[in-house]
Amino acid sequence: MKIREIIFSVFLIGAVLQSCKSKQAIPNQETAKKMVREEPVAANQEATTNETYTQEIPETEINFDMVLLPEGSFTMGSPDSEADRKPDEGPQKEVALDAFYMGKNELTWDVFELFFKQNKEIFVKLDDDKVMKIDAITRPSPPYEDPSYGMGKDGFPAVSMSAYSALVFCKWLSTVTGKFYRLPTEAEWEYAARAGTQTAYSFGDTVDDIDAYAVYYKNSDNAYKKTGTKAPNPWGLYDMHGNVAEWTLDEYKEDAYAITDDKNPWVIPTVIHPRVIRGGSWDDDADQLRSAARRASSLNQQKRDPQIPKSFWWFTDSNYVGFRLVSPKEQPSAEEQTKFWSTVLDE
Repeated sequence: MKIREIIFSVFLIGAVLQSCKSKQAIPNQETAKKMVREEPVAANQEATTNETYTQEIPETEINFDMVLLPEGSFTMGSPDSEADRKPDEGPQKEVALDAFYMGKNELTWDVFELFFKQNKEIFVKLDDDKVMKIDAITRPSPPYEDPSYGMGKDGFPAVSMSAYSALVFCKWLSTVTGKFYRLPTEAEWEYAARAGTQTAYSFGDTVDDIDAYAVYYKNSDNAYKKTGTKAPNPWGLYDMHGNVAEWTLDEYKEDAYAITDDKNPWVIPTVIHPRVIRGGSWDDDADQLRSAARRASSLNQQKRDPQIPKSFWWFTDSNYVGFRLVSPKEQPSAEEQTKFWSTVLDE
């Protein structure tokens, strides 16, 4: 089928994105014949000096940092012996992934507000082709309430957006910067969170050191904190455990590990809910912050939205969920990006 072929071709170069509209289930990917295995990193080892770059937003003074995560393989899911393990964290499987860049921090309000506040006048000096493409991208409707709930915006993680909103933001950002951005797949997220470790958290199996690495229920004072205030994981990523939970590209399936491929696995969404949320948040207990812990989105995240129909853009009851950017090391061509956006957004 045409759609499956498009998804398959884009998947091979790492340009995986999500869709809030109905699509095919799992892509017919070729199982990897070779696994590139990375050596485990000691749980409390200092962050490595992975390759990084800083993405400047044209016509602004705003930027963010991205960290290169190597091509490799890891064991996804948790062992039966792990404390607080849930049934949907298994069976464990060996997963191989292509190299990709990931945001050093969770996406902050200063970047996201460039998108949802519709500041088109900022970008009028860009090439005419970019300006036209930016103008053609639908922007979010105004939120019903302050989406930050008064917890802070200057240097704080953006929250309360839907997975669809995050996806359209990625298309907008890709258009403005000329570099392809998306959300991580669930497998990529766990690979990044583990950072070469095999323990429940990237800092060990116990919560003895959790206050140094994570903002969570016991130390958050009922609010998220500025990004990067805690210690990074071994690959130099901040707030992978806690602060705000993070959207991934996958539809939630309890048996996902049993039905997905071993190479670049992804459960393509066919519904708005449930989607996979990872990482735990400022409002969660420590067990929800484990590298293998999974959560499914639900209609409860929109229950206080008075609009009929409820907003595609904002989830009034998800001020604990944000997201983190990914950019494949091997960038898709302009034609492949166009085909991909057309497929996943039903444009």
